[in-house]
Amino acid sequence: MISSRQVRFIDKPAAALAFLVASAIAARAQEVKIKEVPITPMADVSGGATYKAYCAVCHGVSGKGDGPAVRALVKAPSDLTTIAARHNGKFPAMAVKMAIVGDTVVAAHGTRDMPIWGPVMRSVEGHGKSELRLKNLIDYLERLQANPGP
Repeated sequence: MISSRQVRFIDKPAAALAFLVASAIAARAQEVKIKEVPITPMADVSGGATYKAYCAVCHGVSGKGDGPAVRALVKAPSDLTTIAARHNGKFPAMAVKMAIVGDTVVAAHGTRDMPIWGPVMRSVEGHGKSELRLKNLIDYLERLQANPGP
């Protein structure tokens, strides 16, 4: 049988370790800041170029949510290669579009760390070109799926 003295002995180091880990994580999160830069027009409207310019910094080059800005985010970006898998094997193109343009708040983004790209793109490129860019980006994300559905 464990006495209350033994339990206290075990709890104090564990609590101290948990405090130190939490403090280190909080300190690291405060040190890393995402540099915000103004958007500039891009000639290439392909999905790959758009992804690289607007998405890869957080979601990573491969789409797995491991971009260089991850350390500065409150919540990790989602793995974009598993969108279809998370939707019974079918890629939900309309839901993806709504998340990108800001019509849907993605719970994983917490306070909306992810910029609302639809209005941002339209403000720089106009409606027609931004819609083409958005369509190409969604097509690119569909091709990233690890296990695409039927």
